[in-house]
Formats: sequence, C-alpha cells, structure tokens
Amino acid sequence: MQLDLNLLTALDALLEEGSVTDAAARLHVSAPAMSRTLGRIRRATGDQILVRTGRTMTPTPHALALRATVHELVQQAQAVLSPHTQIELAALERTFILRWHDALAAAVGPALLHSLRAEAPGVRVRFLAEASTDTHDPRRGDTDLEAGSGEPSSPEIRHEIAGHDRLVLALRPAHPLCHGPLTIEDYAAADHITVSRRGRLRDPVDDALEARDLSRRVVAAAPTIATALQFVRRQDLVVAVPQLVSRPLLDDLGLCVRPLPLTMPAIPIHLAWHQRYDNDPAHAWLRGLARTALSQACESTGDPARDPADAATDEATDEATDEAAGGLIAE
Repeated sequence: MQLDLNLLTALDALLEEGSVTDAAARLHVSAPAMSRTLGRIRRATGDQILVRTGRTMTPTPHALALRATVHELVQQAQAVLSPHTQIELAALERTFILRWHDALAAAVGPALLHSLRAEAPGVRVRFLAEASTDTHDPRRGDTDLEAGSGEPSSPEIRHEIAGHDRLVLALRPAHPLCHGPLTIEDYAAADHITVSRRGRLRDPVDDALEARDLSRRVVAAAPTIATALQFVRRQDLVVAVPQLVSRPLLDDLGLCVRPLPLTMPAIPIHLAWHQRYDNDPAHAWLRGLARTALSQACESTGDPARDPADAATDEATDEATDEAAGGLIAE
C-alpha cells in the first residue's frame, strides 16, 4: 500500500492543534480539505485519531501514543529537505510575535529591537502583553518567543533560563527608611504594598519574615509594578520589586532603591518557545539575540544605591526557583 507522506504533516498539525479548523489554518488549506485529509488518515491508520467531545476534538489513545513519533518524523523530514542553516539576514522579512512580561519588555525590549534592526532591517516585532488568563496555550502558534518568570509545564515547550533578577526595596526619597541603617525590624514595621494581578495581600516576603518570627502590615495590593510604584511615589509605603524589570520605572520616577534586609531567592527569567521552531534558522537567530539582551541586562544590574552604613544589612541573594520567589508578579 502506497502512503502519501504529506499525511504525516497533516497528522502532526491535527494532533498539536486538536482542531480541524486550526490545523487547516496552520497549513494554509481550507477546513473542508483538512477534514478530507483527516478521513484519509483515519483510513490509513484504522483509528479515529480525533473524536468529538462536545464542542472540542479529543485525540484517541492511539493518537496520543503516535504524537511524539509523528512530530519527530516531521522534524526530520524538514531537516532533510531544508539542510541549509544559513539565512540572509539583510534580506530577511518576517514578523516575530513576542509575548513578554510587560515590565521585562520595557526593560530589555529596546536593546533587543536595536539588535534585530541592526542585523535584519526587514524584521518587525510585535510585543504582546502576557495572557490575561491562565489558559493561554503557546501551541496555538500565536507566539514565537515568550519571556517571563514562569516555567512552562507543557513538554512541547522548550525553555531555558536566560538570567536572574532579584527583589529590591523601592520607596520615595522622603520616606524615613530611604537613608541610614535599615534593619529587618524597621522593614517589617513599615506599611507595605504588594504586586498581585489577583489582588493578593500576601507573597513570599511574608514567608521569609515569618521564618524570622516577624510579620508586616500590607495595606494594599496593586495589579502591576507600575501601579504599585505610583502608590509608593506619593505615600510612605514600601514595595519589593524585581530590580531589572523595574529599573526603567524606578529611574523615571526618581524613587529610592535599597537592598532588602532579608534573603530572598533570585528570580529566574525563562525564554520559552514551541518545539516546532527548534530547526528554524531565523527563530534560532531571534533566540540568540534575545538570550544575549537578557543576559547582558542581568549582568549590568549592580547593587542598588545605598548608604555605606547599609553594607552590614545587605545579605546575599540565593538562586532558587520561581515558585519560591513568587515570580515577577505574584498571582
């Protein structure tokens, strides 16, 4: 029996998208054509592959068992048929979609865009905000590269740590704690604001304080770093924010920045992309420039401004997971 190897590409798209319509859009064919292709795949495999459950399509156990093998075969075929790994950057015309934490895009995005345009003037970049819900699925193909503190959970998503950020204390210059020695007791006694898109009044700082038999009073929660810093700018409040991603706002607002008088884990910055881009030369180039921009930004982040008397209270920062750190923005 002679098989059409193009069915592998269609099967790979169907299993990743879980939808005839979305698979058709991905392969630039009509939905009826993809539906007919699914029929051919069913006849070839002797399995339904995708079955309707309500409004969605669910892969069969046989389809789930095939998924990894099918994807690997498609990747190998693409490598064979596209053996070149060099791209002409000067002639490259492509639009990349980057879904980055907004503060991270503000802090590192300008340097990345400068590097991209210097090497490939025809490239355009769309920076998108992080998804407003937890149901965003990068497998849908609407994102080329993600960056943030969260580690992807799907095995289909590749990721690497491009650097680490750390929490610092931000307060207005007129705040009593802006100058002079800062003890952990002074810090705990201040009025605090948290950063949480879900309005949570507690974050990992509270756990660190409780380990020292201390507690703090959180008077408000702000949904973003930018909002929290506006509160801090106008009132005697303190907030713990990631130094790297907050640096543009801290500089623009003229806020006082001090080391936290307690040890907090470092915050990993993850780059993530779908495995379909592994062998894409242009995407590999994009990842390389993003990796460089992020690592250089992390390396350039020095100690926050402080009085000499503060040296005794500046404790070393431990590297740890994002779960321990609470993320760039707490949920």
